[in-house]
Amino acid sequence: MQEDAIGIALLKEQQTNSKKNNFLLLGITALLGLFAITLGFAIYLKQKTNGKLKILNDETKATFELLKSTQTQLVQQEKLASLGALTAGIAHEIKNPLNFVNNFSELSNELIKEFKTSNSEEERNEILADLEINLQKINEHGKRADSIVKNMLQHSRSGAGEKQLTDINQLCEEYLNLSFHGKRATDAGFNCEMVKNLDSNFPKVNCVVQDISRVILNLINNAFDAVRERELEDKTFNYKPSVTLSTKQINNTISISIKDNGNGIAQNIQEKIFEPFFTTKPAGKGTGLGLSLSYDIIKSHGGDLKVKSELNDFTEFSVNLPL
Repeated sequence: MQEDAIGIALLKEQQTNSKKNNFLLLGITALLGLFAITLGFAIYLKQKTNGKLKILNDETKATFELLKSTQTQLVQQEKLASLGALTAGIAHEIKNPLNFVNNFSELSNELIKEFKTSNSEEERNEILADLEINLQKINEHGKRADSIVKNMLQHSRSGAGEKQLTDINQLCEEYLNLSFHGKRATDAGFNCEMVKNLDSNFPKVNCVVQDISRVILNLINNAFDAVRERELEDKTFNYKPSVTLSTKQINNTISISIKDNGNGIAQNIQEKIFEPFFTTKPAGKGTGLGLSLSYDIIKSHGGDLKVKSELNDFTEFSVNLPL
């Protein structure tokens, strides 16, 4: 009986151990299954995420390329707008020297006829002296026309360009006249006092001519627009538009200043005017890139472009370039 009791006890112990082992095996199997499911889900998510990331990455690249292309087109549009504003002034400016060339040529032809028929040595010498003066005038005005055409071509060129020693005073005078006549061509009622305070000892500056000329033209155009806007708004009829162009050297820096007595720029706006696409002009009157491009050009030359302004008083832009 005792042996039977011991056998039953061993059997129960074996059954208990078997159950424990079964439970342990079941638990391990369940854990492995859960791990497999988790791993599979993780792989699925990774594949799905990678696909989405790839799509997102492709979309981002396409958007970036589109923005880059749009920016290039807008920059080109701003350059063409600047060139368009210049064209009317060039047409007027180039007409003057060509008229002189034509007139002096006709006079010279008449003098040559007189020379051929003259028998007086004294008269012939006088005619030759007059011819010499006429040829000097033809040469002078021919060079003037040539200078205008060259500046137009330089202004319209694309690309970085090469730096060269440049007479900034001459450049400023030329573009002041071109801008004024361009404004007059599109607005017959426009008139403005133009004051020039150009440093006679101003040194030549090493710069990209077409880029600096674009900056000068843009700032002068803006000044003329500002004074014209104030003139049209003025009800007292006492307002007299004025734009002052100045150059001076301060130590190893040269400064070009364009100051107008227009409506001025509010203090909170002054912080934004150099941002791309920001403009105070009415819709369709500008791309909002003129000052932004000008700022970038001056920075690329190692200089800076600053503005000072008071509402209903003045605005002054200063271009500072290192020598």
